[in-house]
Amino acid sequence: MASQYADASDKNPDIKESHDLIASDRVEGTKVYSLRGEHIGHIERVLLEKRSGKVSYAVLAFGGFMGMGHEHYPLPWSKLDYDEDLNGYSVDVNKEQLEGAPKYHDDDDFIWTPERGRQVYDYYGIAPYWV
Repeated sequence: MASQYADASDKNPDIKESHDLIASDRVEGTKVYSLRGEHIGHIERVLLEKRSGKVSYAVLAFGGFMGMGHEHYPLPWSKLDYDEDLNGYSVDVNKEQLEGAPKYHDDDDFIWTPERGRQVYDYYGIAPYWV
């Protein structure tokens, strides 16, 4: 089946992108920068709302050494802004703010509850996506 999108993905020739769309496997691993251009981590995964399909969170991998021991910081998707010059996402959050943000570790059994979601949105001062 021919795709309606113009830009080719080099990961999978069957998945094409457009100016406004990106495949989820292309988001994962994308670098994240502060507004000052400081590299602060990368997108480890995105979380979708099951019924609407809306992207609710991006989980930022931050810290650690050589990919080990990093922590996971859920960010409201609306905090991210794609910056073509950086070839990554920029956020108006710095490393110091992240250190106090809601997070979980590799070995945590993190369960996404509405209360945890509200903590994330409250921390960043954004109305939750479900309101």
